[in-house]
Amino acid sequence: MAEHSTPSDIEYDIEDKPPIGESIPLGLQHVFAMFLGNVAPPLIVAGALGLATGKTTFLVQMALIVAGIATIVQTQSIGPVGARLPIVMGTSFAFLGPMIGIGSSFGISAIFGAALVASPVEIIAGFSLQRFRKYFPPLVTGVVVMLIGLSLIPTGVDYAAGAAAGPGAEGYASFLNLGLAGLVFLVTIILNQFFEGIWRIASVFIGIVVGYLAGIALGVVDFSAVAQAGWITIPVPLKYGISFHPSAIATIAFMYVITSMETIGDISGIVAATDRTPTREQLRGGLVADGVMSAFAAIFNAMPNTSFSQNVGLVNFTGVASRYVAYVAGIILVILGFIPKIGAVVSAMPDAVLGGGAIILFAMIFGSGFKLVKQNVDFNHRNNTILSISVALGLMVQFRPEILTNLPTTWQNFLGSALIVGGFAALILNIVIPGGGVGTGRTELSDGLDPETASGLEMDFEQPER
Repeated sequence: MAEHSTPSDIEYDIEDKPPIGESIPLGLQHVFAMFLGNVAPPLIVAGALGLATGKTTFLVQMALIVAGIATIVQTQSIGPVGARLPIVMGTSFAFLGPMIGIGSSFGISAIFGAALVASPVEIIAGFSLQRFRKYFPPLVTGVVVMLIGLSLIPTGVDYAAGAAAGPGAEGYASFLNLGLAGLVFLVTIILNQFFEGIWRIASVFIGIVVGYLAGIALGVVDFSAVAQAGWITIPVPLKYGISFHPSAIATIAFMYVITSMETIGDISGIVAATDRTPTREQLRGGLVADGVMSAFAAIFNAMPNTSFSQNVGLVNFTGVASRYVAYVAGIILVILGFIPKIGAVVSAMPDAVLGGGAIILFAMIFGSGFKLVKQNVDFNHRNNTILSISVALGLMVQFRPEILTNLPTTWQNFLGSALIVGGFAALILNIVIPGGGVGTGRTELSDGLDPETASGLEMDFEQPER
């Protein structure tokens, strides 16, 4: 990396190596900031598909191991794979809605099959960055990010009500479940808005812990699976099989395009903390690593991985931009993933506790998308029309999927995603409606997306000024 003066608010620059006594707690801080965002997707997918507790525990373990290995690859790089930046990787929330739909239609093996086959999309994006990213200005990506949040809120509500299966399930919307969810919600908001430092950044994580402890005190946590879980596990490739369905592959491929934009934003946000702009090699390496590690994830029973924005916020907030600190975080994640009892403890979490945090996370995804559009797009008549119509079409198929009843099953599965319909609508309308053309917006995407736009799981709801 070229010589560059370090900003006064940076404690450790990208190539600095803090003492191990500092690196471990700083790495743990990264783990705390991303932990819930990493394990929530497999928990929610497993709940939606009705998987047994043992399978859920294994999926959580694999999410931790893959996130750790992917983080190590991003920080250290293997050839062209990896940005050599303090990027912390994890399971992407962007894929959650489509994965639930795919799993419900074809089974969990189809999720892994689609993720594997479509993963080259990000690798290709990394090597042809300039040609492809002009089609996804902030107006288009902002619409998709908002739809991610909006489409997931009903899932969060079902969890907060205490039953992932939805209305009609036993205990749904009981005062006990709503109370636990409300406790998590309240603690998270108080910590986030009235405290500073790690209390604010990890507010969702801490809120979940408080709710979990309350659930234990009330006797609604079953630890039998924890007692039965072993202390060491070995990853098993393709443990739950793999299958391929065209509509599932097309859906996940489109989502890889969106997460490519998120990764560009995260890389820009990290490098901006050190008063630099990302190099082409850093952008390419980060995108290629996203694709390669998502393929690796699919083989080892984990869901697609991407850079985590809350950790970008942590870099900016703490001034610790050392990639070696993120490397330590990756090692910690791998260690945690090899201990089944940790996965079992997480899997034993009451649905209502997870729901109380999930509603906030999903709402913040919507807020991140709105902020992206607000800061980078002129709200003129043309752009307002594109945004409004795209969101409306996306929510139409999300809340009234019956409108697709007369289509072939393959098309029903593909067009049943709000992200696909709304995202494609925004993409096409942005190209064909006069007055903007490709790349419309106040600022070009090459200047970097706001780092909150990735998974939307910002523990620090308001980023510090850069």
